[in-house]
Amino acid sequence: MPVKEFPGQIGWGYTPRYHFAIQSTYGTTADLKEMIDTFHKHGIRVIMDGVYNHCDISAPYTAIDHDYWFLHAPKDPVWCWGPEWDYEKYDEKYKVWPARKYVGESIRYFINEFHIDGIRFDAATQLSNDKFLKILVQEIKEQARERGFGKELYCVGEYLPDGPEHLISNGGPMDGIWHDSFYLKIRESMGTEPPKFNELKDVIDARRQGYNNITDVVNYQSSHDHNHLLVDLGKEYQIFDEEAFRRVRMALVIQATSFGLMMIWMGAEIGEYKEKTPGVAKIDWLLIEDRDDSSNAINKEQLQFYKDVIHLRKLNLALASPNIEYIFENENDFILAWYRWNPTIHDTHNQGDHVIIICNWASITYEKYEILNIPLNGKWYEWLNSDKEYLVENNKLIIEDFKDHSARIFVYQVKKSIALT
Repeated sequence: MPVKEFPGQIGWGYTPRYHFAIQSTYGTTADLKEMIDTFHKHGIRVIMDGVYNHCDISAPYTAIDHDYWFLHAPKDPVWCWGPEWDYEKYDEKYKVWPARKYVGESIRYFINEFHIDGIRFDAATQLSNDKFLKILVQEIKEQARERGFGKELYCVGEYLPDGPEHLISNGGPMDGIWHDSFYLKIRESMGTEPPKFNELKDVIDARRQGYNNITDVVNYQSSHDHNHLLVDLGKEYQIFDEEAFRRVRMALVIQATSFGLMMIWMGAEIGEYKEKTPGVAKIDWLLIEDRDDSSNAINKEQLQFYKDVIHLRKLNLALASPNIEYIFENENDFILAWYRWNPTIHDTHNQGDHVIIICNWASITYEKYEILNIPLNGKWYEWLNSDKEYLVENNKLIIEDFKDHSARIFVYQVKKSIALT
């Protein structure tokens, strides 16, 4: 979320007022620097949410000379959150682009002073100036390289709807795109209507949408703009408790094993049932406290499930490769399976990593179900089920107790218990 100073004490931060100041209710400049340094020590990169389409009406430059810095009127009155920067304004007298210079210096300040690793460009669609963004991103990337530490600065744009034309690889400004179509299709498939497999396959394998690199898309099933999936399942479909949690976990498995990067919205990992709000919304850590009556067992199970999936994502190189193939599909039974793998050249064991994901969108539990076209015969281990062993022969895998709206993950010849040691 944005950290620049905004009006009031509580808010999301999407109406910045001072672009060189930290929101005082969050802490001090020194606090933020220390936090980012600590993240870096633990191998965590920090991407800052940046609002450069607009600012708050009380920002100083709106009073000094509004039309020098900002558009006289919003580009779209419906989608307007405050005065919008005029990136096409050029000052002939001083030979300067005022808005471009100010915003660029603000970003460079955060790169140099706080050592951020990337920026999410909020409302890139409304900003509607990829020409300027391309110049800006090139400049700040170069600055990040010159500072002499850290990996390449990662810039991701919130374009709604998303599209590959905004990527650097296609002549656009961004490294990655907020994968909104993924969010929409996964959410839709978790409801009560039959899944639309062709549309799901498009967002699971984003290459079918024209994306080429793993870093091109950031997949998410919830964000600050939306309720948690758990909330929408309850409000829209009256699906609660174990059935709802099972669907959320299924969505996570799809998210973690799809083509692209993944973003988890805080609170989902502990099963928070909390609607979005502009007010205070601290994570309810009591959901995973130790209780004598185990009344929060489902929340603790949720956290462990998330940990297990994240461990797979981090440890298995197949999920870091661009390789993905659909190997089984039965629209009548609502079963879809795909295969992720990486070439053996990237594997220290010289056998490559191989993962199969199988999803059941049916409203029934299959006592036994045969999945054909398994790419490799031999032993496969179920990652989310205590390393249960399955012997695949004749490229056929037989699954037992395949619950409705659930997902299963199988890893070739690698047990989770061994991979985590």
